[in-house]
Amino acid sequence: MKHAPTPNLEAQLFGLSTLIQLVKRARHASSEQELAFIMVNETHALTPYRQAVLWRSDRRGVGRVTAISGAAVVERNAPLILWFNRVLSRLDKEAMDTPQPVSASNLPAKLAEEWGEWLPAHALCVPLALNRDGKFGVLLLAREQPWGDGERYLLQELADGFAQAWQSFLGGRRRSLLMRFLGWRNAYKLAILAAVCAGLCLPVRLSALAPAEVVPFKPTIVRAPLDGVVDRFLVEPNASVKAGQPLLDLDPRAIQNKLDVAGKELAVAEAEYRQAAQEAVFDDKSRAKLTVLKGRTDQRRADVAYAQSLLERIHVTASRAGLALFDDPNDWIGRPVTIGERLLEIADPTQAELEIWLPAADAITLQAGADVELFLNVAPGAPLKAKLRQASYEATPSPANLLGYRLKATLDDPAAAPRIGLRGTAKIYGDEVSLFYYLARRPLAAARQFFGW
Repeated sequence: MKHAPTPNLEAQLFGLSTLIQLVKRARHASSEQELAFIMVNETHALTPYRQAVLWRSDRRGVGRVTAISGAAVVERNAPLILWFNRVLSRLDKEAMDTPQPVSASNLPAKLAEEWGEWLPAHALCVPLALNRDGKFGVLLLAREQPWGDGERYLLQELADGFAQAWQSFLGGRRRSLLMRFLGWRNAYKLAILAAVCAGLCLPVRLSALAPAEVVPFKPTIVRAPLDGVVDRFLVEPNASVKAGQPLLDLDPRAIQNKLDVAGKELAVAEAEYRQAAQEAVFDDKSRAKLTVLKGRTDQRRADVAYAQSLLERIHVTASRAGLALFDDPNDWIGRPVTIGERLLEIADPTQAELEIWLPAADAITLQAGADVELFLNVAPGAPLKAKLRQASYEATPSPANLLGYRLKATLDDPAAAPRIGLRGTAKIYGDEVSLFYYLARRPLAAARQFFGW
């Protein structure tokens, strides 16, 4: 004759079955959020409680509430959640290996005063950990009745299953010493910060951008031979000229007038000299004037010769073969010029260099031979390589009326020199610096100027 199972045995079998089902549900959870929901809500099927709170530990005594029974979302700034964070942070600092009953008496006076407002009288602190050093968090269960030893044993077994399931979402690795002290979230933040700091220490070449122009290399400057007015140009801009070829003429009228006046003064002086020479035969006074009149005649003759030489110099010719570089001739015709004033340049079209105006605000330390890249406006995708040849000592106004340093760079391949006059943007490379200095140089300079450091 078979005996019916006692009620106590049925309860134990039901508890073990529920325990197995909860562990299975936890292991098959698809996300950390689903696992947290199972911990705080479905654990009620194993043992009754009124309130459940899951606290995730970042490091000993530091963490946050991630789930609470009966609530879909945890409001981090809610008074209840802030109080739970303080309480569970305090409980997490205590070395607990097994579920331990806790109450208001386990807390400082300030925290214990609010216990009755938020929780029933009896609570059970269930640590979630695979070992003492690898605690993932704490599950706090609270109700009005005290907790029995049997319930504590079942919850201990359930906590091991929850911890194993939770470990799968944390990468399945044991915590390093850094993780134990800082927690997962802070350790990741520290690792990202270290990676950023290491990246900021990487060496990069300091560089600056500046407008540039292709200019002739060592051109011949054609200057005004005397004071006068430009009459006409005999060549077109950028035309090829030969040595000795006429380039331009100055207006000859002013010089011709001086020559005419000097010729008449010479004729008068010669007439006076001849008359005095005739009278000197019989007159001692006329004989005494001969020397003075002779000197005056020579002076007038020199004036005529000088005027004639000026008249010959109004025709300006090329001293070498090359390209005649100048602006629109109509801008020159009728313009007065002074002796030595630049009129035009004659350059070899196969010899060119770069003229760069580096703004004073973008100045960097440059050495002769520094690398330069030129991005022409007509071909920005094909940069030209060059080497820095010289740099001005102090900043001067550029043709665009901007204060900057004048740089000259020699092309690496003179045979592929672009047409003289083309413009673009030059990138000048300086010394190697850290990436932090490369990024913060301009902001720090602006801050220094703004705050007057």
